[in-house]
Amino acid sequence: MAAFHAVRAKMRDMAIRYPMAVGLNKGHPVTKNVTKPKHSRRRGRLTKHAKFVRDMIREVCGFAPYERRAMELLKVSKDKRALKFIKKRVSCIKQSHSNMSANRKDYLGLDNFS
Repeated sequence: MAAFHAVRAKMRDMAIRYPMAVGLNKGHPVTKNVTKPKHSRRRGRLTKHAKFVRDMIREVCGFAPYERRAMELLKVSKDKRALKFIKKRVSCIKQSHSNMSANRKDYLGLDNFS
């Protein structure tokens, strides 16, 4: 029984941030552990080598058939139709938007296209 009271007394004397046991800053103050960012969070980031390889493949192989069709649609200023067409081929609107914005300059063959 004495051990129980000793533990209760120790808990009572522990430093808490505020005299309340509830709320945003409740409880015993501790320092947060600083963790290194996980390596898996890098997935999908473009590296110099990946960019080089993609550029090389684009130079050697050219555009895919669906990209050539999208280029033709853009040349006759059918942007919405081209986006819908790419969406059907690529599978989601988010990817098709990024595909269009990334390759629009290539599609139209202009250097200062905005």
